[in-house]
Amino acid sequence: MDKASLVGKAARRGRRDAVRHPVFARYYAQAVERVEPVMAPIRKELVAGLSGRVLEIGAGTGIGFGHYPTTVSEVVAIEPERSLRRIAVDAAQRVDVPVDVVPGAAEALPVKSEAYDAVVLSTVLCSVRNVERALGEVRRVLRPGGEVRFFEHVRAPGRGMRLVQGALDRTLWPLCVGGCHLRRDALGSLRAAGFELGDHRALTMPGHGPRQPMSYCVLGTARRPAHDGDQA
Repeated sequence: MDKASLVGKAARRGRRDAVRHPVFARYYAQAVERVEPVMAPIRKELVAGLSGRVLEIGAGTGIGFGHYPTTVSEVVAIEPERSLRRIAVDAAQRVDVPVDVVPGAAEALPVKSEAYDAVVLSTVLCSVRNVERALGEVRRVLRPGGEVRFFEHVRAPGRGMRLVQGALDRTLWPLCVGGCHLRRDALGSLRAAGFELGDHRALTMPGHGPRQPMSYCVLGTARRPAHDGDQA
């Protein structure tokens, strides 16, 4: 199926989208452009050295597409929010690596098992409805030995800030910010899902100025075990 047919199929399926955050999508599209000078090096590092077939989950506006190295043969980008997906479809036309943008939810990925060399997650685990199920799907679609690249919100190291994050998670933050939760344990969830953690490091974003509840992040890699014969 060529790109035009796939995009058309995505448009027809849009009415069945499980995620609809149109107000947040408008704000988010503007916000990612404003913070791109800070985020661009992170996005580039997130995908550096990848090759083969890549699945990106939660592509947003597609602002990260331009950072994929030409060693990547194909990117299938899943974006559940219709407004963001339209922007991502346009972004996919402007990059050198082939990118197909399609609807779908992280908990039920519309792709074949063991079909991808890598999966990219960027502020995804904080916002999915079921982290365990989403990571089970990631494990399913990765080939054995395949790699996960992740950049995620994490809980703050200090008790006071963790209390603030918890209060936000229980009240307005998920409603206002597309389902995002600030205190989820991305590293623990990856381990529990059967992934082997690789290099990773804590980050605060931005790297200077006062810390905010959403400042605490982790950037790193994980792998599906090479001899993993069980599909999650």
